[in-house]
Amino acid sequence: MTTQTTQTAPAAPVNTADTVAQLAELAPVHDRLGTFPAESLRAVHAAGLLTATVGERYGGPGAGVEETARILHTLGQGDPSVALIAAMTLATHARQAAQPHWPEALYARVLEESRERPVLINHARVEPELGSPARGGLPATVARRTADGWAIGGRKRFVTGAEGLDWFLVWATTDEPEPRVGTFLVSGASPGIEIADRWDQLGLRASGSHDVVFRDVVVPYEHVVGLTPHGRGAEQDNRAGASLQLPLAALYLGVARAAQAFFHRFAHERVPANLGHPVARTERFRRTAGEIEVLLAAAEQLVFGGAARVDSGDTAYTPEQALGARVLADRHGVRAVELAVRLLGNPGLARANPLERHFRDIQCAPVHAPQEDIALLAIGTTALRP
Repeated sequence: MTTQTTQTAPAAPVNTADTVAQLAELAPVHDRLGTFPAESLRAVHAAGLLTATVGERYGGPGAGVEETARILHTLGQGDPSVALIAAMTLATHARQAAQPHWPEALYARVLEESRERPVLINHARVEPELGSPARGGLPATVARRTADGWAIGGRKRFVTGAEGLDWFLVWATTDEPEPRVGTFLVSGASPGIEIADRWDQLGLRASGSHDVVFRDVVVPYEHVVGLTPHGRGAEQDNRAGASLQLPLAALYLGVARAAQAFFHRFAHERVPANLGHPVARTERFRRTAGEIEVLLAAAEQLVFGGAARVDSGDTAYTPEQALGARVLADRHGVRAVELAVRLLGNPGLARANPLERHFRDIQCAPVHAPQEDIALLAIGTTALRP
């Protein structure tokens, strides 16, 4: 694999205000039309955020879990669909930085292309029959051995960013006498890739999380990682799990912060004729504003504090604690936005107001795998051990 570089790693970008403003300006159109946010992703790339987690060994910034969480929290305030697409690429680079596993030449190519344009990467794991892999089972997608590589056939669901992906990381079963499972690195430019059943959901409408069909897509023999008999090596990388769950929790808290910002603006601008002053001065609005702030501040402390502990290598911080932070952050984010909508009433659900979009987007938090029941089962199983 690539050896340690002596190149000085550039500092990860921290000033993202202009980028977030651009995302927020474009978000309503992409949400309404369900279009792929290519221009927004180019802005994220131009800000250096898509490669923030590239490892220092590759000359990258090497952003840790806390910094990644803060990046996604900020992007989530502008457009969470864009943030989610970016999150998948950031997670891929972070995993490669922590434990190199891509073919060396292929990853070098990805980095070279990433200097010039957004290079988007995401896993394709969920299937119609299987559902989420978090609940167990073998993929029905098959990798058939050919004379010089593999031919991939199958259907995947909820592939975020599908129409803009440069690389699909396809989880599949081999057709060998003793089947193995692994992740096949499929170029998005390969013939035989078809987007089907386009994403048409309540929230994150611009995330492009379509179904994707692979019809005998050719993959070079060496473009596969983690190929093992099913069941082996299934132990979860606890640090890797926390490294994904905490930034995702932060992303959705960014949605809630955007909703809070609109709630505050409305409270200061709304002056009922019978009141004669902004509703922000009423006890009802001040009390609700306080509850929203407590919910979000507490969740952010759990998420960012946990992320800092992961970065520090704190072995006392368990994967169950990360899952718990994710559960509570999702609950708090959903509740905070719900409180804002309820207090505003009809204006809160008006399509012309961003709060309506934030309300829809935040509903995606508790259904984003692993869902709460799976997380609580893992936490409870550990808690009940003798």
